[in-house]
Amino acid sequence: MSSEIAIQAKGLSKCYSVFSQPQDRLKQMLSFGRRKLFRDVWAVRDVDLEVYRGETLGIVGRNGSGKSTLLQLIAGIFEGTSGELSVNGKVSALLELGAGFNTEFTGRENVYLSSQIMGMSRSEINKRFASIEEFANIGEFMDNPVKTYSSGMFARLAFAVAVAIEPDILIVDEILSVGDERFQRKCFARINEFKKSGATVLIVSHGATTILELCDRALLMDKGERLILGRPKTVIASYHKLLYSAAERTEQVRAEIQSADHRTDLSLSLDPDDVGYVAPEFIESDTDSFYEPNLIPSTTTVYGSRGAIIEEVEILDTARNRVNVLTPGAEYIFRYRVRFTADAVSVRFAMLVKTMTGIELSSIRSHYDGEGLMFVEKGRCYGVEIHFRNEFLPGVYFTNAGVTAIENSEEIFLHRIIDAGMFRVAPRGATYLYGYLDISTEKFCDIIDESEVSDRPVN
Repeated sequence: MSSEIAIQAKGLSKCYSVFSQPQDRLKQMLSFGRRKLFRDVWAVRDVDLEVYRGETLGIVGRNGSGKSTLLQLIAGIFEGTSGELSVNGKVSALLELGAGFNTEFTGRENVYLSSQIMGMSRSEINKRFASIEEFANIGEFMDNPVKTYSSGMFARLAFAVAVAIEPDILIVDEILSVGDERFQRKCFARINEFKKSGATVLIVSHGATTILELCDRALLMDKGERLILGRPKTVIASYHKLLYSAAERTEQVRAEIQSADHRTDLSLSLDPDDVGYVAPEFIESDTDSFYEPNLIPSTTTVYGSRGAIIEEVEILDTARNRVNVLTPGAEYIFRYRVRFTADAVSVRFAMLVKTMTGIELSSIRSHYDGEGLMFVEKGRCYGVEIHFRNEFLPGVYFTNAGVTAIENSEEIFLHRIIDAGMFRVAPRGATYLYGYLDISTEKFCDIIDESEVSDRPVN
């Protein structure tokens, strides 16, 4: 990574005038400054930032925190209200789905339109069109109007055009989240190629894993302000601390994070403790499990009942204390109560653990032979306790709870709660593991010298 600065902002601010009614804008113009019929909304306020050439910077924050506005200022779409901004190099930006596309034009026509807007000549586009078409991989839709495209096709074509100009600075604002897994892998691979070539990359993402895996540093924005800039693990920890704080503590948490900003180690070197996911600062990593009252999902979805109702979903430790901050390798109980409002046959109970992005990691279901219930009468109530060992790596996870039965020879859900709860796995010292599960054993790794075997001729 170069020490040369690619992007520098000093006191950068962007203010919008917001009018209560459309006609107030005209009244304001006619008042010649004698009246103020609008209120100031600071989307970005007094942001200081230096991004180095060849660096990948992740930007995180709650909705409305100013992330996208900051990128729009860097991309040159808007001018700042005050402060200074210096951008050194050719910029290519993916700021929103279909931005820069004319929906009435075909994909082919939009390739030429968007590329020319980005400064490419027609002859340059002709030379690169085949690679754009190959990367987008939308087949015959290239000659169809863009208004007929799905969101995924929009993203493919937009990204293909953005990277085709080989920018010095690539800006990506959550657009990759609309693509399928194969496309996302393709995009991340291309971003890594940009990193290796010395290009600067700015990424806005709500996915902590994306920031931790791709970025050298991260910036946390909130209410238009810079809260903290530093190593990804430190910034993600602060972000989650803010995200899950109780409403009455939000301002206190913001102040704590901002006060820590000047103490953050901005070194870009990687040490062993940077590897893997790290829990927020309010978790004591050397203590046993405990319950954090603010660790409650806001995405809980309760399905309609078809003969049963799930209640009181919780996780207990072996001492039967309620917990949601778990220790690696410890035993726990996933517990809930089920009230039956109708007779049911061949009843089974289940839990499912997912990542923050919804990836289903593991499930446990009771069996019919002994752990399930062959017949349940209406009005009965059962406590369900599913025992599991915590083999998850440090991070945040969500749980589903469900109860099924056989009806007309088909297994159906009598009741189901999506994101019924969430838990966090606290780290225990440095971890050298990636992913979500710890599959290591006591005998971790054998190193076998097979030099003599490898020297044998291959048939």
